Amino acid sequence: MTAVALGGGLLEGLLPAEVAVVETFGDPPSVELFPLEADVVANAVESRRREFATVRWCARAALAQLGVAPEPILPARGGPPWASRAPLWPDGIVGSMTHCDGYRAAAVARSAVVASVGVDAEPNAALPSGIRQVVTLPEEQRTLARLAASHPGVAWDRLLFSAKESVFKAWFPLTGRWLGFGECLITPDPDLGTFTGSLRVTGPIPAGMTVNGFTGRWRAQDTNPGAHLATAVTVAPSAARNSPDFNVAPAVVPTVSTNCILRSKRGNVAVARNPIHTTDW
Repeated sequence: MTAVALGGGLLEGLLPAEVAVVETFGDPPSVELFPLEADVVANAVESRRREFATVRWCARAALAQLGVAPEPILPARGGPPWASRAPLWPDGIVGSMTHCDGYRAAAVARSAVVASVGVDAEPNAALPSGIRQVVTLPEEQRTLARLAASHPGVAWDRLLFSAKESVFKAWFPLTGRWLGFGECLITPDPDLGTFTGSLRVTGPIPAGMTVNGFTGRWRAQDTNPGAHLATAVTVAPSAARNSPDFNVAPAVVPTVSTNCILRSKRGNVAVARNPIHTTDW
């Protein structure tokens, strides 16, 4: 499939060809929601209604590339609060949505060829004060210091945060479980535009094969005001694991940890009750 970008691509090329991507750097003047979708944001502020509508406009345009007719894309509304906004995709479809100030995107694929997908976009700017220590491991903090010195054009703490979000979005549909920020170690490659996410808990088991970690791709625009960065992860079913286009780590069962350092993002990430941003599922 081809990424459709309005205003220049950010996710283009970060996902396998089997994944349809539609992204935009602005909100269309009017987006018609299904009545059930409109009910979800009926009492929301205008900015939330716009991002909710535009990201679903992206999703329906991406689904159309797969030949899927338009239908409501509703939040799950069930389970723990942090999972209540996870989108319910049409049968046979996997997908991920993301939005931040000035950017919205959706990526979808047939579940027969992609087991799960996760995408996340963020401003290419440093994380707010106090957040970095909460969402990073000591090993990651050392990596961030090295990358800031050698490649100063990227907000590496924000990219690492985004990578953890993409991993979580790919993880959750396969497991139905929370994944804490301390339960996945992210290592970016500044030259190849890739990253690895090593799980510190037992991973998902698509098609009978345990996934020990994830690999993904990233892109960052210049660190000018309004610039963005994005990360993307896909998990392939066993039939597609030999394809070089798919980014799936070797299958090994790790030791189990039950430690979760944050419980309100995917929901919100909160430090001293202040969220970074609302979940962008």
